[in-house]
Amino acid sequence: MTGGRARGAGAAAGALYEADIRHVREGGHRYSLRHRTYLWLVDLDAPPRLPVPLRALARFEARDHFGGRLPTIRAGLDGFLAARGAALPPGSRVLMLAHARVFGYVFNPLSVYWCHGPDGALRQIVAEVHNPYGERHCYLLGPEAAREGRVPKEFPGSPFLEVDGDYLMRLPEPGERLELTVRLAGGADGTRLTATVRGRRRRGGVPGLLRAVLRHPWSTAAVALCVRVHGIRLWLRGVPLVPRPRHVPQEGVR
Repeated sequence: MTGGRARGAGAAAGALYEADIRHVREGGHRYSLRHRTYLWLVDLDAPPRLPVPLRALARFEARDHFGGRLPTIRAGLDGFLAARGAALPPGSRVLMLAHARVFGYVFNPLSVYWCHGPDGALRQIVAEVHNPYGERHCYLLGPEAAREGRVPKEFPGSPFLEVDGDYLMRLPEPGERLELTVRLAGGADGTRLTATVRGRRRRGGVPGLLRAVLRHPWSTAAVALCVRVHGIRLWLRGVPLVPRPRHVPQEGVR
């Protein structure tokens, strides 16, 4: 599809956000973590193009999202939406918040897509979750998720949490500031989890990217390492691993 024009401060493609990510686990085993990184906000119809020598620092590839078999990330999103009966009309525009591949590697615990119609109005929000096992799952939320949306948990994002309860997601489109909140509540074991992503927008050109890379070398590997280190710490504290249910990919995410 051809991208239209979306209004608002978050509409600029190719922005970088210096992000502070925090998780707080409550219930039987209280635990918290903090990780600092940077994220991209990109227009899926016009992703940033860096000079050839710098492309290893930021690549956006279709294989990293949705089913991974279509030519572009936008095509993958459109396939997922069509499978859910929520196809976007021609002239729509989509912004994605995610990590790019850095030195050939990426791990995106959460990617968020803001889908605007041809008139610029927000039509859908999609939250794409990846787990440490290489599996992915997408949650389709209406525009109300910019304030707060509720969906049942359907996917094992963590090996320490059952697949039950509900997610309360507050996913406003980023502007000068990035402020996302995901809460998990209602699990059978009483565990509650709150994840927040906070940050400020930075210019996404070459100077901005180089500054971010210097502050956070190989950021995507650092994210994956952070997940594993904190997983080991939880296990050493006696938090039991939960048997992983068989994952059946969704229509449009196969």
